[in-house]
Amino acid sequence: MPTSSPNSSPIRILVVDDHTLFRRGLTALLTSDAGLQVVGDAADAGQAQRKASELQPDVILLDNHLPGVSGVSALPSLLEAAPNACILMLTVSEDENDLAAALHGGASGYLLKTMEGDDLTAAVHRAAQGDSIIAPEMMGKLIAAYKGVTLKSQPGTELTAGISNGKVGTLNQLAMASLSPRELDILRGIARGASNKEIAREHGIVETTVKIHVQHVLRKLGVSSRVHAAVMATEQGLL
Repeated sequence: MPTSSPNSSPIRILVVDDHTLFRRGLTALLTSDAGLQVVGDAADAGQAQRKASELQPDVILLDNHLPGVSGVSALPSLLEAAPNACILMLTVSEDENDLAAALHGGASGYLLKTMEGDDLTAAVHRAAQGDSIIAPEMMGKLIAAYKGVTLKSQPGTELTAGISNGKVGTLNQLAMASLSPRELDILRGIARGASNKEIAREHGIVETTVKIHVQHVLRKLGVSSRVHAAVMATEQGLL
């Protein structure tokens, strides 16, 4: 199980779930890792927004099925309240529409409550390092979503991946062509699921330089997460 080094600060976490017992159990699980610290919890979207603004956590674990406003619908307000936080959906929903809507809304990952405790703590560590984490059970649905399937999330909203669409495919090729050789190397690492630290070690550069390259890659490709970039790279045959 990952732990923080003596000189590093623990990852600060906000837990958002409407079930009190689940929040307590999750808090106990997370705090068993010395590198993690639960700084607060919330039972609904409004409370989560206030806590996020006040506490400025590093990671927000967010259930989708909340009373009133759903977790997916709360993503924009949470990201505005805590712009430096990464948000991991932690839910029972295996619905592809929820998955697509969460990633489209800016979530850094999509996890299922059926996962093992050690896998969850490892996922939080990876997310805090800038990785995007998707439950293995959802990867097939993720790829399908980005092969041109039109998925309806909220009423009146359509998420169309469009990679199989000719015009969007051409735009993707142009975006890929805009990347420098070093940025293409970084993108290959992202597509393989490598962390920033692993990419830095592979190319003999420092991790902060990798982070900067990743930001440039995402901006040039017009995507909001490493998952989007990885899918695009795979669809364009970069691996």
